[in-house]
Amino acid sequence: MAFSDRLLEAGSDIWDAQKEHPFVVELADGELDEAAFRHWVRQDYRYLLDYARVFAIAGTKADDEETTRRLTATAHATLDDEMDLHRSFAADYGLSAADLEAVEKAPTCAAYTDFLVRTAHEGSIAEIVAAVYPCGQGYLDVADHMADRATEEHRYTPFIEKYTSDAFRETVAWMRDLVDRHAEAYPGERDAMRAAFLRSARLEHAFWEMCYTEEEWRV
Repeated sequence: MAFSDRLLEAGSDIWDAQKEHPFVVELADGELDEAAFRHWVRQDYRYLLDYARVFAIAGTKADDEETTRRLTATAHATLDDEMDLHRSFAADYGLSAADLEAVEKAPTCAAYTDFLVRTAHEGSIAEIVAAVYPCGQGYLDVADHMADRATEEHRYTPFIEKYTSDAFRETVAWMRDLVDRHAEAYPGERDAMRAAFLRSARLEHAFWEMCYTEEEWRV
């Protein structure tokens, strides 16, 4: 069994919880409260800024030219393509680019990005690729679940289409291969990779909850 499959097996309960989360279910049905989706747009925009930084830092730790190139390219693609999608979503919900840039991270978003950035700076390349993997694979699996559940087009269909697209599938396949290659090359890192993967997976689930409850700082 590939190491990436072992990680997914270890996180299967978390994956099931994500698919059953009311944010995911209601988005698939087109019934999600607009305020909750707007909260996702705002917080995920802030998340993606750090997500791109993590890929850029990972590029400096890669030990071959092709991996460095692809990690750096993914950082650029996140900043350009994926964040453009968020700007488009934001415009549909009355949010300007300036509004997005002024957003303060909610506690869960801050916890997640702090973990990723710290892992990028302090961890090995193997830990980094394991830490970012749940975001890619998680969104693909959740979006596939949404697509299966959705019975007709609705205002959230572009979200589902983005994260089930051929381009996104290719990116996730590359991330999976990256995890497997580093687990094979650095077997002594596998426990650290597993811990990083599970932490990120739990934070992915917490992110849906953060958006659904419109979490903000209480004080």
